[in-house]
Amino acid sequence: MTFSFAVPAADPATAAAHFSARLSVETDVSDVHADLSARTPALVVVDTRGVAAWTQGHLPGAVHLPTAEIATHAAEVVPAGSSVVTYCWGPGCNGATRAALEFARLGYRVKEMLGGFEYWAREGLPVVTASGLTRRPVDDLTAPTTTITCDC
Repeated sequence: MTFSFAVPAADPATAAAHFSARLSVETDVSDVHADLSARTPALVVVDTRGVAAWTQGHLPGAVHLPTAEIATHAAEVVPAGSSVVTYCWGPGCNGATRAALEFARLGYRVKEMLGGFEYWAREGLPVVTASGLTRRPVDDLTAPTTTITCDC
């Protein structure tokens, strides 16, 4: 017996259902970047942080709607029928989860972007700031820094 399997693994059907369910409500920064770059129709990426955080930097193409304002202002910012991706600061913050729950309650198809703004920036993807579009150096603990690709 190993530490990894001290609790036996689920049967394959249970595991498939679990992982499929996770993928139905989560996405990652790489996939969101690809969709924003392709200008995927009817996709709205929502930054759920406060004004100061939005001003500090946000994803190009994102709209700003703090979590506390979703219930009252979502219809003004996000067209009905849109697919929504929420993000907040990063893995240590559950703001995007709360925001995704609020959008789901309002009837939107929604996913949470894993890693949030932190991993977007750490992977060297473009960020909009008061100075314009910028990129941070890629953190080699979060993304390939050379011609290596994740290929996942």
